[in-house]
Amino acid sequence: MNDILLHIEAIIFASEEGISANDIRQILHDALAVDVTNQEVVELMKKIFEKYNREDQVFSLKIIGKQYQFLTKDIYHETVNQLQAHKDKKKLSQSGLETLSIIAYRQPITKLEIEQIRGVNCDYSIQRLLEKKLIQITGKAETIGKPLLYATSDQFMNHFGIKSTKDLPQLKDIIAEENTIGEITE
Repeated sequence: MNDILLHIEAIIFASEEGISANDIRQILHDALAVDVTNQEVVELMKKIFEKYNREDQVFSLKIIGKQYQFLTKDIYHETVNQLQAHKDKKKLSQSGLETLSIIAYRQPITKLEIEQIRGVNCDYSIQRLLEKKLIQITGKAETIGKPLLYATSDQFMNHFGIKSTKDLPQLKDIIAEENTIGEITE
């Protein structure tokens, strides 16, 4: 039974959001071919609650909307806030945003094509975007030298809250008439 307890902890820890007792039961059945009732899962959860209520644990098990979730204890919130502030300092530069935009609208695209559009070397920007997992290498172009092709990743979609690149704003929606140079002729 202790083994199942560890598997339940792993399930809760790995779930990005809360997870219900029924979902835990189903995952245990699918993964380990173990049949447990919802009541047995609830009993096992009580043991996990006890374990994480000790002072030497940084997490506590909470029930939010009938779903179990590990959360950092209140005493560590300031430390975690500093981590978030540290991450925020690592935001994309203007050149990174420009490179990401070009990739998003023209994907799949080679580094050379990006550099031709931007007019500058973009090795660093591409490297940072790959590190942040906002773009990915999708293959090689069928041209001389077989350069790598870049496209946006699932992380990009999640970050910007879109389901596909079709959900990106159209250029006509972004470019306002007041941003044009010269007179408009009709």
